[in-house]
Amino acid sequence: MEAEGSPDASGEKEVPQNENSDENKPLKDSDQEDQPDVEKSDTTKDFAGEEDAKKIPETSGEEKVKSSVSEEPQGEREVPSMGPEEGEGEVPSTGPEEGEGEVPSSGPEEGEGEVPSSGPEEGEGEVPSSGPEEGEGEVPSTGPEEGEGEVPSTGPEEGVEKPVENAEADKPVENAEADTSSVYESKSSSSKEPAGEGEVPPIPEEQTEEIMKPVESAESDYSSTQGEEEQEEDIEKPLEAEKKPEKLEKKISETFFYNYEDLCSQPFVTSDSGIPIYLLSLIHSFGYDCTKRANLQLLDSKTLLYVAGNQLVLLDLKTKQQSYLRSSSGGGIGVITVHPSKQYFAIGEKGWKPNIIIYEYPSLKPYRILRGGTEEAYAFADFNNHGTLLASVGSSPDYMLTIWDWKQEKIVLRSKAFSQDVYKVTFSPENEEQLTTSGSGHIKFWKMALTFTGLKLQGALGRFGKTAVTDIVGYVELPDGKVISGSEWGNLLLWEGGLIKVELCRTGHRPCHNGPVNQLILDEGELVTVGGDGYIRVWDFETIDAADSVDDTGLLEIEHMNELLVGKNVNLSSIVKIHDLGLPIWYAQDANGAIWKLDLRFSNVTHDPECLFTFHSGKIEAMAVSPVTYLMATTALDHSVRVYDFIDNCHLAEIKFKQGGTALMWAPRVVNPKGGLIAAGFEDGVVRIIEVYDPRGLAIVAGRTNVGNAEMRLKQAFKPHTAAVTALAYERNGEMLATGSSDKTVFFFAVEDKYEPIGYICVPGPVQALQWSPPSHADSMLLVLCENGFALQVPSPILREQDTETTYEIKDLPTQYFHFCSIKSRIKREEEIERREKKKQEEEKARLAWIKKQQDMGMEIEEEPEAEPVEEEPLPPIYIPKEPSPIVCGFYSAPGKFWLSLGGYDSGYLYHCAFSQVQDHISPESRQDEPFDVIPMENTEDNSIQRISFCTSKLLMFCGMKDGAVRVYPLQDKDLSADMMNGYWSFNIHDNDYGQIQAIYSSYDDRFLVTCGADSNIFTFSILSPEDIQRELKAKVPSPRGGLEKEKAAEDIEDPGAFSIENARRKKEYDEIMKAAEAQKDKKRQELITLRHEFHCLLQKNMELPKHMQLHREVPGHIRI
Repeated sequence: MEAEGSPDASGEKEVPQNENSDENKPLKDSDQEDQPDVEKSDTTKDFAGEEDAKKIPETSGEEKVKSSVSEEPQGEREVPSMGPEEGEGEVPSTGPEEGEGEVPSSGPEEGEGEVPSSGPEEGEGEVPSSGPEEGEGEVPSTGPEEGEGEVPSTGPEEGVEKPVENAEADKPVENAEADTSSVYESKSSSSKEPAGEGEVPPIPEEQTEEIMKPVESAESDYSSTQGEEEQEEDIEKPLEAEKKPEKLEKKISETFFYNYEDLCSQPFVTSDSGIPIYLLSLIHSFGYDCTKRANLQLLDSKTLLYVAGNQLVLLDLKTKQQSYLRSSSGGGIGVITVHPSKQYFAIGEKGWKPNIIIYEYPSLKPYRILRGGTEEAYAFADFNNHGTLLASVGSSPDYMLTIWDWKQEKIVLRSKAFSQDVYKVTFSPENEEQLTTSGSGHIKFWKMALTFTGLKLQGALGRFGKTAVTDIVGYVELPDGKVISGSEWGNLLLWEGGLIKVELCRTGHRPCHNGPVNQLILDEGELVTVGGDGYIRVWDFETIDAADSVDDTGLLEIEHMNELLVGKNVNLSSIVKIHDLGLPIWYAQDANGAIWKLDLRFSNVTHDPECLFTFHSGKIEAMAVSPVTYLMATTALDHSVRVYDFIDNCHLAEIKFKQGGTALMWAPRVVNPKGGLIAAGFEDGVVRIIEVYDPRGLAIVAGRTNVGNAEMRLKQAFKPHTAAVTALAYERNGEMLATGSSDKTVFFFAVEDKYEPIGYICVPGPVQALQWSPPSHADSMLLVLCENGFALQVPSPILREQDTETTYEIKDLPTQYFHFCSIKSRIKREEEIERREKKKQEEEKARLAWIKKQQDMGMEIEEEPEAEPVEEEPLPPIYIPKEPSPIVCGFYSAPGKFWLSLGGYDSGYLYHCAFSQVQDHISPESRQDEPFDVIPMENTEDNSIQRISFCTSKLLMFCGMKDGAVRVYPLQDKDLSADMMNGYWSFNIHDNDYGQIQAIYSSYDDRFLVTCGADSNIFTFSILSPEDIQRELKAKVPSPRGGLEKEKAAEDIEDPGAFSIENARRKKEYDEIMKAAEAQKDKKRQELITLRHEFHCLLQKNMELPKHMQLHREVPGHIRI
């Protein structure tokens, strides 16, 4: 019998002869943890380690590769473990001993291929090991020896839930519980706060199949130098001598499924808080992350698949209904891909050691879970044409390329793909042992090859030569092994043998696309290119395949056969194809915020492109909620303002302008009782007042078709600022509107039928937020929060008392300042002092208790010598950041008092501050004001609170987090306290990496919560259970004003260089001065003209006089006339 963990020639353990022997016990979890790839010198020894090594017959490389994916391999071979090098892939194994590793073998299933090593006979035998080759992937072992790196394993490793192989055929799979605990840890560790997911159960014994396989004879002896010498003798043994009794291998049953409820992430609720776990329930997703790569997939002719934050959305094109699948980690979703059969789809997640979860369609049951493929996030994934293998590539920091036998949840090969971002990985459709990866400044060509050290991934980096290096997003493999890729400047690059054979352009050296080529597809013998310029072009495949350079430029001019312009201002990222009623239909992802339906038949019956859905493109800057009904408005830098109905879950209206929106405020009831006015701020400093109304209430006018449920109309436009408008706030009585900007000014307007400017004040920094004091305060005051740590409080200026003849600046408005000074380091120091003191008290208490116990037992206590004082570590230093931490949000707590949330170094607390008169004698920049109270906020050290709002009853505080999570704090009192902040509800909603929440509000009746984020997503939730929502609730669009249909549209400010109100006044004043100066000049010119005319008349008269009477031009005495 072999020693514990020693591999046999098949890469599997033998059936144990004695179940109670130590050799047959399953490996502990600690023996099976993945280790990082590290080169190890002794791995170049013979993997089998048999005293008489076998000689490898000379087999062609093509036959070796083919044998690796054959559906019915004749036997299994053992592959040696080696130290991995860059660009090397690995075959996982389960050998636990030092220097040893086994290659796991799974029984062949229909459509599945194995990855055996080449051997002497019928695929059997041993492969002697050699040193690792550059660019090759390695066959790893899972032996966790000291100093060894992490290697994938098919055993029940950490983070691996379902083992498919076990040493004991008659025992249930062990270590499963430990494995599921690591899965739970993976879920919760994606963010600082626990995600609350349930543990994943192991695969039941009845869901595995036992496959009888012949076992080859081998005895590993990595430490024996004698074995190495015998390998060099090339002594062959007959095949019969290698045979050993058959052994059992566990395989996952085809009918096994996981439980979705055990996998999906759940809200986190503080223990013993009494907060219901389903405090919020997702209702609808209004956004679409259109800039995310390959974020549009098709499951059938009516079901679209895309990622929205931490949700996967399945959209029914016919009913417009959405279904959702939650990420299991709570860390977000990195990539989605669909199986060629459309029966399965894979979700590659994000977070710490994320999983790939494969779901069955249409049941949406979790079918397989793939673990250990990357460190932090998956960037792309692709099935091979037969659907038996899956390739995935990770993002930073590891960029790991992994080939999976996904049905058995096994890693076949893996290798580091590159040292920079990798955008894409695909199998070659003609030769599935070849793959291609591309990304930032590179393209790489891979092949699975059998070497002396086993099956490996060999990667060859493409060389650009004289061509400029470019990011490569789109490429396609040609049947003869060539690859054609796009470029950033729009030309096509034909690759052969790792080099650029020719660069293709259109006639006149025009690029193939005016912008990057984002996707290339071989479709029915034609090459289809998808460009960021909105064009889809079709090229002759044979012309491209046979293309070659004709001169030193390396360029070859060709022309496309057909082209389709999808639309203006369209940026196509990708297209996917499906057959509907026998006709090919394409769906396109538009990075400018749309999903298109396309017909690429290019015939006389071809349909025009149809825009199915439109969304915001990129970061959503601001959102506002109607004060009277279930409507919300959003704006973004895509130049649009949109209105949504979040009861019927539909997009109602949209209005576009020349510049992007940056701030939004729905006018309160006191301003417009119907709730039909929205104030919007834009990046050029313009503020626009927009009316929202139901066009069906308008009188019928010739040429008007009232077909929509809502329309938007510009009512007024004015420009108070020279830079982006960042905040808007209506005064509590509705008499005034304040606008703040990054130009360090706050402007006040009188709210009437037409907004009239009152004046502005200058503030010490870019304005972050504005808030008027609530009605409970005696005086109407405006709280101004600046990004650079300043807070100001000013009273509302008195209407019509400002002299705007000379300037709009209000210089005598009483202003109170607060300049935040960091106290976080001092808090940390005090906490450390308290911790040390508490520790000393506990030690002294324990010592006294021990003495008392000894005395009670009647034992004498010898006087202890004084212990030498232990030198303590120095206390944390007092630190104040040179650059002040930015204020991200805040709100009034009492007259003259307010709470602040800061980012940067000072995040992690809510700071209670007050305006003070103590430092009023010094300049605001020299002030150093400290908060008088703080509340520590759990798990916010690196995850600041970006937005805070309250429900109308003030019983719930909603927090939008930097990592896209939503937090809810139940409040028992209007005054916040540390005890009140101990219990909270939290859920990761938006993308964890770039989904920072931009706005979070409850509806006017506190039934719903709406959020928007920087990941382009908008979500609506019901507060408490959906059963509490009455079905008869409807959103009511405000009726139009009387006579609206007769009014002319307001004049807009389209020129981004237009003057602001103050600059326009200054320009007017300057123009008046210049006009007066010009008038004075004209007056002088007229006087000069008159004098000149009189002079000429005198000269004429002088000439008419007799000569003796004429005055000469020059007279004696040099007098000139």
